[in-house]
Amino acid sequence: MSALETTAKPCGQIILARHGEPALSRKVMLNASGYGEFWARYEIGGLLPGQTPPDRLRRFVADCGTLVTSTRLRAIQSAQTVLGDKPFDRYELLIEAPLPPPRFPVWVRLSPKIWGFVARVWWWYLNFHDGQESRAEAEVRADEAAELLVGFAANGQTVVVIAHGFFNHLIGRSLRRQGWKLAESEGYKYWSMRRFERG
Repeated sequence: MSALETTAKPCGQIILARHGEPALSRKVMLNASGYGEFWARYEIGGLLPGQTPPDRLRRFVADCGTLVTSTRLRAIQSAQTVLGDKPFDRYELLIEAPLPPPRFPVWVRLSPKIWGFVARVWWWYLNFHDGQESRAEAEVRADEAAELLVGFAANGQTVVVIAHGFFNHLIGRSLRRQGWKLAESEGYKYWSMRRFERG
């Protein structure tokens, strides 16, 4: 039994969970312009039907004091899959960091997975943001999100966030700088969770 399974009690934890699998096939090859259009569809799209959230996530949600999501449909639908009709708050602050593709020649065609990796490297290390949110701006936003979550957890309750893989990573970095420790990680796959405790 993992630590995630044995500590599902309100104790000032912050759980950063990634949304479920989106209903957008990645089995395509795209040039830079095509990937830009793909990402735009990804950002507004919902979940692939028929998914079942992991039992551990269900248990954390059942025991948490606060559950919040980003305002993206895939995060909202993920929370609804766990909660049903119960209300929860949604924050623009928690949306994913952008992935503008570098301006490669039109004949360069890559899969969305490879484009995502390349775009993130260009955005992170080369500050290529194509007029969208920059790395520095996203890091400031992640600090603000971390402060919001720490505030929710201040009374000792467990806070569950259902949002996005990379921006959850940025929030986690901010939490660690504030003295929180990563107690358990399932990585960054769909429905995965990373649990933080006060240091």
